[in-house]
Amino acid sequence: MQVQNPIIPGFHPDPSICRVGDDYYLVTSSFEYVPGVPVFHSRDLVHWRCLGYCLTRPEQLPLPRSEPSLGIFAPTIRFHQGTFYMVTTNMDLQAERGGRSNFYVTARDPRGPWSDPVWLEQGGIDPSLFFDDDGRVYLTSTAEGQEQGIQQSEINPVTGRLLTQPRLLWRGTGGAYPEGPHLYKINGRYYLMIAEGGTSYGHMETLVRGPTPWGPWEACPHNPILSHRSLLSPIQATGHADLVQARDGSWWLVCLGIRPQPFTELHQLGRETFLAPVVWDSGGWPHVGENGRLKQTFEGPQLPPVSWPARATRDDFDQPTLGLDWNFLRWPPPDSWSLAARPGFLRLLGNAATLDQGCGVAFVGRRQEHGQCIVTAQLEFVPQIEGHEAGLTVWMNREHHYEIAVLCQEGEPWVIVRRRIGSLAAIVAREQVEAGPITLGIRAVQPTQPAFGAVSLYLFSYAQGEAGGRELAQGEARYLTSEVAGGFTGVYFALYATTNGRSGTAVADFDWVEYQPAPDFAS
Repeated sequence: MQVQNPIIPGFHPDPSICRVGDDYYLVTSSFEYVPGVPVFHSRDLVHWRCLGYCLTRPEQLPLPRSEPSLGIFAPTIRFHQGTFYMVTTNMDLQAERGGRSNFYVTARDPRGPWSDPVWLEQGGIDPSLFFDDDGRVYLTSTAEGQEQGIQQSEINPVTGRLLTQPRLLWRGTGGAYPEGPHLYKINGRYYLMIAEGGTSYGHMETLVRGPTPWGPWEACPHNPILSHRSLLSPIQATGHADLVQARDGSWWLVCLGIRPQPFTELHQLGRETFLAPVVWDSGGWPHVGENGRLKQTFEGPQLPPVSWPARATRDDFDQPTLGLDWNFLRWPPPDSWSLAARPGFLRLLGNAATLDQGCGVAFVGRRQEHGQCIVTAQLEFVPQIEGHEAGLTVWMNREHHYEIAVLCQEGEPWVIVRRRIGSLAAIVAREQVEAGPITLGIRAVQPTQPAFGAVSLYLFSYAQGEAGGRELAQGEARYLTSEVAGGFTGVYFALYATTNGRSGTAVADFDWVEYQPAPDFAS
């Protein structure tokens, strides 16, 4: 069975995995997007489906701040005595709770419902739980304050209360930002695995082992066990990993990585989830992939393949709830969207909040998962108040986004393309359109050959009536990359509506949306 990396494409960073019998469950970070912490399921480590989310209500995930790339950092999933535990950090609450923003939720079924949070007294970020054979439960996380390293305490798994004070466990091998710790017991030894080097091109995974959960520690002789730093590879920034043993006894590692745009060191899809085999040597040390490096395609687990029905490329909004691909930007105002107001349509009710504000805008989005793809949406929107607007945005954050939209200007509907890059924003194309349904499109393309001026682009087009599609404008993908826009997330394609600060409500009805991977397109 062949593995095609990434196994979960698009913005799905910081993967953590556990096995329950023949089933594998995986969670990833979600930052400011809700519902929070998607849960994926597989029976062969190759084919994955989303089951739902751990954090589906504001009581579990308060998000009082409006800054991008806060919210949920680095979850860990574990299973113990019939219960799933998901432990993570809510960065929105770091200041409010004096740094004590780690919590866990539990569920008997990974589909949910998941419990209300149990808040932990240990600070830092990237918490992980380890259930030892003797019944003790350990909580590891990054150390607090200026102390770089990993700390650990023993906790009561029912109340979350500390049974021991956190103490410094390991500082790492000297790389920046030691984080993402996981503790394991394998063949009678305790192994501590962490990420170092920062979650970018210097990223790496390192490991030590010892006779107790507290050490003393012996470093792996071939640290880092995983890294693509200083390597020419289509996969970069590998790290922040977790280990799992398959039912057949083989070992595997999931980690995050990025796929830069061709011929650049820029990426906009976010950090994605990758898989690698792990082999243990006679000395009891793990070897990941090929000398600590990942392949795009390789022979996968010797497990019976179990695939899932293909995800639909088109959503006609004919179900009573939104599909699992869709997310909101923080918790939306309750009156900002509806599937019931006009059956068969997603209605967005735009308020005064704008895309440039981010928080509060009527926004329903899905991740970009492929470097080349087409997104189209049919919109019915008749704006009659100056500035009322609805459309389709390719979104990195509130300071870096492009959109194609219908906008009321001079009392008439116009289709526009706008680019927001940092402090600069401009409508770069506009055409007057007729009232009635309009199909908006965004096409992502990448160059196939290195050439002067060959760059990854977003192409914006529209179609109305019997006329064919018409391209209005282009935008360079580089300005929506993490290296330019900053932050820890990836690009979303989102439907939105706004009054741009004016009075009234911008009522926009979306009949359908289609997301189609397009591997053969090239600019």
